[in-house]
Amino acid sequence: MGKTRPSQNEKKYRDKDALRSKTDRVLPARPVSNKHKKTKESVEELLAQASALLETSQADEALSIALRALNKLEKNDDAATVSALPTLNLLAEVYLELGDADAARDCFLRAVKLDPSGLTPESEGGGVEKFLWLAQLSEDGGHDSVRWFEKGVTVLRNELASTTDIEVQAGRRKKLAAALCGIVEIYMTDLSWESDAESRCEILITEALLVAPSSPETLQTLANVRISQTKVEEARKALADSIELWKDLPAGDEGVPEFPARISLSRLLMEVEMGNEAMEVLERLIEEDDTSVEAWYLGGWCMYLIAENKKQAQQNGANGPTKADVADEERKAILVSSRIWLTTSLRLYALLDYEDERLRDHAQELVKDLNLELGDDKSGDLSDEEDCGEDGDWESDLEDEDQAMEGA
Repeated sequence: MGKTRPSQNEKKYRDKDALRSKTDRVLPARPVSNKHKKTKESVEELLAQASALLETSQADEALSIALRALNKLEKNDDAATVSALPTLNLLAEVYLELGDADAARDCFLRAVKLDPSGLTPESEGGGVEKFLWLAQLSEDGGHDSVRWFEKGVTVLRNELASTTDIEVQAGRRKKLAAALCGIVEIYMTDLSWESDAESRCEILITEALLVAPSSPETLQTLANVRISQTKVEEARKALADSIELWKDLPAGDEGVPEFPARISLSRLLMEVEMGNEAMEVLERLIEEDDTSVEAWYLGGWCMYLIAENKKQAQQNGANGPTKADVADEERKAILVSSRIWLTTSLRLYALLDYEDERLRDHAQELVKDLNLELGDDKSGDLSDEEDCGEDGDWESDLEDEDQAMEGA
């Protein structure tokens, strides 16, 4: 199977929230027992304080308090019992927030030693989360990540079989589908060279669709598989169905996929030449976070591709001679917007010390091509709202594109 996902170099510098996109953020309740009651209450209080600090983006302070909680457990010989699970989970969360993946992984590995089969209730710090995190944080990737995902899948299947609570089942199904899709992604990248990679992907995505047929992420993974199989029309349908599930939901609704998942979605849409749909996704992302280097870059690249497709249509005579001049002006307007988005991404790249050199190099190459066709950029300071494209100038370009296509 051909690789369709971004390279490891590109993935390396993804925002740390990309790790969070496959698992729900879980801060389990802390257990209380009669043994060492005073100590347990003190640990509970410390964990509550640390959790509150973490929720308000005070990760450094949260780390200090969470470490104090772990120290109290160690003094009372409780650090090697399941009662330490909530503390280890919270510490891992804090380390992830601080960008220390190694320390987070160590905490999750300690938690696995205390709850190797995930049988401890989630309310007591046990359950599936540590396995799903370790799959994503694995240093070796490949088979090691698959092994952790499969541990999580086993736990989730058992939990599904042992509960009749509809809400609990829905949550478990969503996580199970996400874990199965995680394995699919590994077989499409790190393990794509294996002879049975395609058949494994087909089995896994089929189960994921059975478990969570209305999951946008599952449909998005299905589209990725179909792209790798060069079944473009099936991929387009899956992507359209995925978007339909959440496009009318308000920002912040739990039904809307995480930011990194929608970044990946925009790439897939561009790959199957659904440029207008990709721009709609990217505009929404910019509304949510206008400092996303990757979103600005992808928007600029997408409009560049839209303009190239219009140029090809003109060369093929699709617009007819009477519409050629109008179409050319529309194409140039899209190119101008493309340059605005790309230059904005490059300025943010420098401002934020972004580290994806391949993204930077490609954006610079595209801007160079645009300058050759449009002339040097005379817009000056792009900090103005109008110049940055925040007024949605590209939308009118896309509307013009739709009208041109309808009239072709």
